[in-house]
Amino acid sequence: MDLISEIWQRATSTQAPAVPAVVVVTAGVALLCLALPRLWHLTRHALTIVHEGAHATVAVLTGRRLAGIRLHSDTSGLTVSVGRPRGPGMVATAFAGYVGPAVLGLGAAWLLGRGYAVGLLWLLVLALALLLLQIRNWYGLWTVLVSGVVLVGVTWWAPLEWQVTFAYTVTWFLLLGAPRAVLELQHSRRRARGRGQSDADILGNLTRTPGILWVGIFLVVTLGALALGAFWLVG
Repeated sequence: MDLISEIWQRATSTQAPAVPAVVVVTAGVALLCLALPRLWHLTRHALTIVHEGAHATVAVLTGRRLAGIRLHSDTSGLTVSVGRPRGPGMVATAFAGYVGPAVLGLGAAWLLGRGYAVGLLWLLVLALALLLLQIRNWYGLWTVLVSGVVLVGVTWWAPLEWQVTFAYTVTWFLLLGAPRAVLELQHSRRRARGRGQSDADILGNLTRTPGILWVGIFLVVTLGALALGAFWLVG
């Protein structure tokens, strides 16, 4: 009980917003993660976790039964849910993946603006713990466990200033990485030459619309979240 009480106290305490220099530096670190190929391949797994977690969350919220999540070494993933093969629930579930990191990043920026940097980190730990219950392959289990260990390590043992800095870096990475992932999606669709089974193609089949339309919608949503999130972080 003492441990739970201490976690709750830490999670609900507020911290002063980061100074402008920290905001800029953390944005630069996030951009480096996107720009350097090896670093991007490593950190891209974090976006995949959020992507698949968004599919899973919306599937449950729309009444579908979650059958499991798989994460792969090539940074791809798969979320399987059981329910009607068509309809609003399936459309919402398919739509959630690519916009998931942007929405989470936007929510994170909102929390940071109100001083809940440490609370944000504890929420991410809780989300990973819930996600872990649905992982159905060894690589996915390893990926989520490593991510959770890093988060717990920073949240429990790192100095408060480091925790705030880490929270800003994660938020920038989600906001900036979401549109990057959408651009990668379109690149892979072009290489597949219409034979792809991406979320955009699934949505196109479900709604009888071109897949490129959904790529455009993904990009608008993620760029909009980036603009608003950046405004909250910088302001």
